[in-house]
Amino acid sequence: MPNVNESPVLAVEIARIASGNHDSGRESSSAGSMFLFLIPLLFAGVGAFGQTNSFRAIRSAGAGTVLVHSKFGGQIFGFDIDQNGTEGVLSEAKDLSNGNVLAAVETFDQTTGKIIDVVSKTETQDDFITLGVVGTSVGLIDHEHEVSFLHIKRIFETMNPLSSNKFTAQWNPPVGTQHLIMPNGVSRSQGVADVAVFAYDNSGNFIPWVFESNVGANTFGPVVKITDSNNFASVPPPIAFDSNTNQAILGGGNGCFGCLPVIGLVDVVNAKFSEFVGVGFGFINGLAVDSADGVFCTTTEDDATVEFYNLSTQTSFNEVELPGSGGQQFFSGADVEFDPINKLFLVAQPNTSSASSGSSIYVYDTAGNLQETLNGFSFSNTFNVVAMHIAIKPSTRSGFVDGPNSGVTEIQSFTY
Repeated sequence: MPNVNESPVLAVEIARIASGNHDSGRESSSAGSMFLFLIPLLFAGVGAFGQTNSFRAIRSAGAGTVLVHSKFGGQIFGFDIDQNGTEGVLSEAKDLSNGNVLAAVETFDQTTGKIIDVVSKTETQDDFITLGVVGTSVGLIDHEHEVSFLHIKRIFETMNPLSSNKFTAQWNPPVGTQHLIMPNGVSRSQGVADVAVFAYDNSGNFIPWVFESNVGANTFGPVVKITDSNNFASVPPPIAFDSNTNQAILGGGNGCFGCLPVIGLVDVVNAKFSEFVGVGFGFINGLAVDSADGVFCTTTEDDATVEFYNLSTQTSFNEVELPGSGGQQFFSGADVEFDPINKLFLVAQPNTSSASSGSSIYVYDTAGNLQETLNGFSFSNTFNVVAMHIAIKPSTRSGFVDGPNSGVTEIQSFTY
């Protein structure tokens, strides 16, 4: 298990990196409509725009009424849901009056939102961070254990399966004191055995690592060094894993306003790295991949656009400005997730441009056609230690997202 002797707890490190980050503004898409769906969708808080013949809107689509509250009222440090089960998992942290922190990991029921069990709880200087549900129902938790001031031991716990409601084993990634696995450093790959992992270089050399892992089996592929520190080291990039080509896809760039993003491709089997210049402007905020069709989708920071790429040709075939955004940075998109059953990309927009206030989620098909606009959310990144996240369950076209409480103490259901 790796030890860190010279860096503060990950929450502090995240806050330091985020202080120069790009998450304050996010994208949007205005709510268009189709006549046949207009009336029911208005009552559901949903606008349909540019729908293809294969897409079928559901009457209940939109922000839901199920809220999951952290059991002890602390800020949520990451969450996810099991796409193959009925539970979800979250971590929380709350300052205590004695100077310590109440930190806990909890499982919850996806249907009712009720907390099922407290998996672990401490009242020291420790933290827990939920890195996601991966593989088939495997929960992955980072336990930040403070041995002494600025001496942090990171223990990666697994819950296999998540429904066991307990830590069952430890995951031992090939990282030491010089690298950190950030909250967005593990690809949200469910339904396939492996994930891709980005390890941020905390040593000052700015050479991050990428590797593949079967988390449930605690096995790892070769470590690939990413030597392009200009585009992939200053800010931890979003990461996705194409299981068909065994490639990790990194959303990079140097972040200067109006600069083009850079896409990194890591062959996690043969330990090879390559990159190409993307479209849009600024940092890449979110990224997800359709492995079956070799298509991936990104959001960029400076221009409120969503970009669609062909992975094999390394070219963008569609770039769409989020409707109503006017290309303004304030409305840029954030997290992107892919639904492999219904072939849909979901894009988060913390600052809506399709409603009078709040946040929105936009649903695109793999060609880049906007299918649905979901309003009625509030998931601003302003007070998040861990960046906001859309967790989806493709089999039921449902999910959870941060908010609506501004203190980041709850998550909200939705359908699409």
